[in-house]
Amino acid sequence: MKTAASPVRIASFEESSGRMSSVFATIYRPEINISILQRNLSKRLIEEAKEVLEAKPSLQESRVVTPENSRSVVSDLFGSAVTARVLVQDVSELVGVFCELFELKEARLKLSAIDHAMCPRFHVDWVPCRLLTTYDGDGTQWLPHDMVDRRKLGPGNQGLPDERSGLFRSVEDIRQLNPGDVALLKGENWVGNEGAGLVHRSPQLSKSERRLLVSLDFTKI
Repeated sequence: MKTAASPVRIASFEESSGRMSSVFATIYRPEINISILQRNLSKRLIEEAKEVLEAKPSLQESRVVTPENSRSVVSDLFGSAVTARVLVQDVSELVGVFCELFELKEARLKLSAIDHAMCPRFHVDWVPCRLLTTYDGDGTQWLPHDMVDRRKLGPGNQGLPDERSGLFRSVEDIRQLNPGDVALLKGENWVGNEGAGLVHRSPQLSKSERRLLVSLDFTKI
């Protein structure tokens, strides 16, 4: 029997039109290190995300929130200059699902307006699991586990760009989340997942591009 950290582990792509929690529950399967809920954002939600980016171009906020207070916290962070009721409600629902899934009383919420690739190199996160969604702009890029030579992560790249380090065979191996997609990324600190944390990076942005990114983490790693 293969262990959870087997080198043949494959990052599975989960797609469903059902309940968000049922899709995310797949992250508990040992053979999966990413669960993705594909969704099309409403016109109003897209408009509100753009409004936030315009009103808060330097938004960088991190707060510990609970399912009970997340709505008021997010609303306060956006400020009175922004009318983003639908966006606030959506972020609050993500907090609720995340905390329920992992039986957490609270989570670390980060709201970021990004005009550059924050993590331009492929890497793994030293966390149990992280939720990511991009409301506006390009989504996070990731690599299926069986297409990665993990020896080329970090110092193993010998200073070469990801595309030339041997980390992956072809740029066609790179997957990318769409705006609105919600993903759970299993990290290296998930019990039994050592050596199989999802390899991912931020997308490159042009000078005129900006992303509105939301992430959720455990408060205790």
